[in-house]
Amino acid sequence: MTQQRFAAIEFPVADMARSVEFYRALGLPVPDGAETAPHVEIPLAPGVNLLLDSHETIASFDPDFTPSKGGASLAFDCGDPAGVDEAYARITAAGYKGHLEPWNAPWGQRYAVVHDPDGYGIDFFAALPAT
Repeated sequence: MTQQRFAAIEFPVADMARSVEFYRALGLPVPDGAETAPHVEIPLAPGVNLLLDSHETIASFDPDFTPSKGGASLAFDCGDPAGVDEAYARITAAGYKGHLEPWNAPWGQRYAVVHDPDGYGIDFFAALPAT
């Protein structure tokens, strides 16, 4: 039996150009020309990609497809608490929707959440210094 390997996270997107702009603003290596593609693969880590598929692409093979808002999220380690604040400020200043402003979470991390253009959560986190 072949072993399965986690390889991708897939987000259906309503507006590919807007989504590509958002993920570029996050600093991800979005391929050139992705704005007009029906399917985009963005490397996240060795062997793991973020897949963006237009609603039209998914509906072309799944006639029962119904877009949903949110329901999944990506989390980015910002290195230190100041990095969380900087990432949140940079993305919201670029016009994207902040959901939870940076705060010191009880589990020992600085944490913040923004939403991508389709409502998917993008979490920024970093370990708080030991006290």
